[in-house]
Amino acid sequence: MDEVFKALADPSRRRLLDSLNERNGQTLRELGAELDMTRQAVSKHLAVLEAANLVTTLRRGREKLHYLNAEPVNAITDRWINRYDRGRVHALADLKTALETATMSNEFVYTTYIKTTPVQLWQALTDPAFTNRYWGASFDTDWQPGSEMVWHQRDWSSTDPAQVVIAADPYRTLSYTWHTFDPAFAEKFGMNSEEVAKWSSEPRSKVTFSLEPAGETVKLTVVHDGFAPGSEVLLGISEGWPAILSSLKTLLETGDVLPEPA
Repeated sequence: MDEVFKALADPSRRRLLDSLNERNGQTLRELGAELDMTRQAVSKHLAVLEAANLVTTLRRGREKLHYLNAEPVNAITDRWINRYDRGRVHALADLKTALETATMSNEFVYTTYIKTTPVQLWQALTDPAFTNRYWGASFDTDWQPGSEMVWHQRDWSSTDPAQVVIAADPYRTLSYTWHTFDPAFAEKFGMNSEEVAKWSSEPRSKVTFSLEPAGETVKLTVVHDGFAPGSEVLLGISEGWPAILSSLKTLLETGDVLPEPA
């Protein structure tokens, strides 16, 4: 956390984070042009932000794109914000974001470092004995590319030919399409049926997990994309993924999961 506070102390680095908050997924050139900094200055500041895990990067062809990463801020929240106050803090943060953010990326990107091995992390992403503990969800599939996935969560299940495994390279990459939204989903999770009907009309999204060994830890990057502009599903999963991934990290590092938020 010392690296996080040190990174945030510099006004130029805060400007870079503000720029990414307004438009996520920028190149080094775009960040330099928008903030009137030299490429060298931007590169140095980004290196500090990446070391603090406040910024994560993805390669798209020849371009290296930079994204805000919420994981360090979530870790601070878990450490110092009382769980009974967390709901109010999140509500205020959501309102502030809604008022201040002019545009948002059409994808969710999140990077965390977990003290585990690629084998253990892969098992935690695919084995129902693990996924049920930190997520409350499990999948019936053989984890072969093209295979259908039956999604179970609480007492709700989803079967759809479009729910499939896209890629499965053990201990490196896992990717699959997201589940279908139906009236039973709305009823089970106490959601407005009209809202879920809107969700079901959106293009089906996909999630990709990338695992990279990093010393005694594994760098896990989650990219959930395929959303249309203004996606309501994107807003929903952007709140859900940080809690799921924080609980996954806690389970692998301590043997227990985080308590469910009130």
